[in-house]
Amino acid sequence: MPTPHQDSIKSKVRKTYGKVATAGVSGCGCSCSTSRGYSQADLDSVPEGADMELGSGNPLAIADIQPGETVMDLGSGGGIDCFLAAATVGDDGFVIGVDMTPEMVSRAQRNAKEGGYSNVDFRLGEIENLPVVDSSVDVIISNCVINLSPDKAAVYREAFRVLKPGGRLAISDVVLTVDVPDEARGDLGRYAACVSGAASINELDGILSETGFEAIRIKLKAGEHDIPGSWKPGRDVGDYTASATVEATRPRLSRVLYSD
Repeated sequence: MPTPHQDSIKSKVRKTYGKVATAGVSGCGCSCSTSRGYSQADLDSVPEGADMELGSGNPLAIADIQPGETVMDLGSGGGIDCFLAAATVGDDGFVIGVDMTPEMVSRAQRNAKEGGYSNVDFRLGEIENLPVVDSSVDVIISNCVINLSPDKAAVYREAFRVLKPGGRLAISDVVLTVDVPDEARGDLGRYAACVSGAASINELDGILSETGFEAIRIKLKAGEHDIPGSWKPGRDVGDYTASATVEATRPRLSRVLYSD
């Protein structure tokens, strides 16, 4: 079965998460959405409805966010990570949440208003074409979203573009532990459930390197190492998925020119 067209994938993902936002339900069906790493204090500190239990981890645990920094969240959903980041950057910092689902952006904006957050801005946009100016962001975070993109190279090119020299990625996402043939990835529903669209560790490392990032580190979450070591026809793609953290830095002096 051929890989679905990029527009079909985006349409399916947008429709799926639009329903999640309007129905007020939690979770996306991803098997990696438990044990995400938030403390009860974290969950109690954000507006009700901000945590939609859609993540595969807690990117803030590896982001080392500092007061006064500008943070951007790719696929911000109900806004939980943005609100937690806002508390750390303080009044001198700023947080930008980007999501391609209008219903999610509206929900996050309501949450921000109810919570009195003046240093957070939620914007409608696609992570392959970010509504942010060049070299303006200190830290990019994302929680189980980049795997949903059908063009991950474009996502990381955009991340490189908007990061300041020395800026960093702190990503929690679902990855494939082996390279999986395209014909095994065709189910649109499995894309929306954070399975079929996941990139392999090798693929991600290559994309990040080619884009120009340095200090690349892709690390599986604890307890997610007992996975088959090679692709075997007939197996389910989900057998090879795992939650991971992805860290990388834009060089202070770029050694690779950014290009479309």
